[in-house]
Amino acid sequence: MRFFIATEEDLLNGRITDVYFERTLKVLDYLNLKDDLVRMEVHSYGLPKGYEWAVFTGLPEVLHLFEGKPVDIYAMPEGTLFKEIEPVMIIEGHYRDLGVYETEFLGILRHYSSISTKAARIKSLASDKTVLFFGLRAIHPAIGPMADRAAYIGGCDGVSGAFNERTMGVKPTGTMPHALMLMVGDNVTAWKAFDEAIPPDVPRIILADTFEDERTEVLKAAQLLKDRIYGVRLDTPSSRRGNMRKIVAEIKWTLRIHGFNNVRIIVSGGIDEEDILELRDLVDGFGVGTSIAFPPSVDFSADIVEKFVNGKWVPFTKRGKWPGAKQVWRCGETPDNDVITLLDEAPPNPNCKPLLVKYMEEGKIIRDIPKESEVREYVLRQLRAVSKEVETKRAT
Repeated sequence: MRFFIATEEDLLNGRITDVYFERTLKVLDYLNLKDDLVRMEVHSYGLPKGYEWAVFTGLPEVLHLFEGKPVDIYAMPEGTLFKEIEPVMIIEGHYRDLGVYETEFLGILRHYSSISTKAARIKSLASDKTVLFFGLRAIHPAIGPMADRAAYIGGCDGVSGAFNERTMGVKPTGTMPHALMLMVGDNVTAWKAFDEAIPPDVPRIILADTFEDERTEVLKAAQLLKDRIYGVRLDTPSSRRGNMRKIVAEIKWTLRIHGFNNVRIIVSGGIDEEDILELRDLVDGFGVGTSIAFPPSVDFSADIVEKFVNGKWVPFTKRGKWPGAKQVWRCGETPDNDVITLLDEAPPNPNCKPLLVKYMEEGKIIRDIPKESEVREYVLRQLRAVSKEVETKRAT
């Protein structure tokens, strides 16, 4: 192999699996065990430390994985916030038709949801400030489209991949690299050429920390482009950064006294949640890469929770897990008010709505998946509700 990556054919045929699943099928064959129907539940019994919720994403790829196979799938809608223990998906079918795919569907859901959750946490802290995802260089390029999609629907305002308009109908967002100024040899000449060569619908966000002090380069850029400049990006390496808050305050003061009040300031380079909290009152946006691309893992697992025995579903699972296929009822706007019941139980009250709905029947997708922009807005609505709930609790 020149690139150690799986093909779509590999995934659809269950080849990217842990070997013990293949061995399990051989043992079942050896014992001539009847292949009963099972319900396998996907859930997280332990979110990352400090996390009260996570964002469920990756559903469309799991549905594609099982398309044409004799299984039914119930799941939360793409982009739903959920809590620990709550099932996010139930896969129903004969074990032989779904067991070998456990490695693949868990990998899809865990990686997707981990990136989306971190993006949502960053965006929630940044509030109305712009968050751009610049994390492609931190991951294997084969999964770049997945990472950009996960970050975008998790709440990021923009993603940098040049392919995104083709893959999900979202125009890519980006500024300029230091390489531009280094190749040209002069920052002012490079900025001027960028302004002349790049279409006018691309915001003029100038990278202003290549050769000189940040304050000096920012002022030069503003004076060069005047009303055409949209903003400046500071990507100062940690070895020279000092106190970023003081640097930004100095730049804002300098811009103001020279009449450039409308120049936006975007900070990038190693940004994480603590940096958002420290700088969000001063800056207009953040470029975030590695902390979203390599987030804490939302640790999903998949367990058989029911078997179909003598014409009825019987709760059946391993120790440490709640037996029985379950429904999650949202009885408010946030996961704080969720109630878990068995799948076929009545709602706790008429105002509760079921979160797990049927998406696949006998391998056929029976429900539409919203566009990425719609999923992102769904996530943002939930984040606003969570923030409002937190503020209300603090006030009381």
